Amino acid sequence: MDQAAVVVDNAVQTAPAAAPQGDVWGMLLYLVIVFGIVYLMIMRPNKKRMAEYQKMLDALQVGNRVMAAGIYGTIKKINEKTIEMEVAKGVVIEVNKNAVAAVEQ
Repeated sequence: MDQAAVVVDNAVQTAPAAAPQGDVWGMLLYLVIVFGIVYLMIMRPNKKRMAEYQKMLDALQVGNRVMAAGIYGTIKKINEKTIEMEVAKGVVIEVNKNAVAAVEQ
C-alpha cells in the first residue's frame, strides 16, 4: 500500500459514526423548551388580550361613545359585523366592529 492509501484508510476508520442517539433526544427537548417559552411569553398573553377585546365588542350598546378607526362617535345602531355611529349631529357613518378600539363609559 502506498502512503496516500494508508492515510485515507486511517481517516475512514477514525471518522465518527452517525450522530449518537442522545443528540436526537437533546434536540427534541431543546425544541420543546423553546416552544414552551414562546407559548408562555407570546401566545398565551395574546389569547388573553383577544378574549378581553372580544368581550368588549360583545358588550357594545346603542348610546356608547366609542373610538373606531381614530374617529370618536356615538353608536346609533349595531349590526352583525358593523356599527353605525354618529360622529356629528346628523352625520352617521358605518364602521366595521373590529375597528372599535375603545369604549368610553
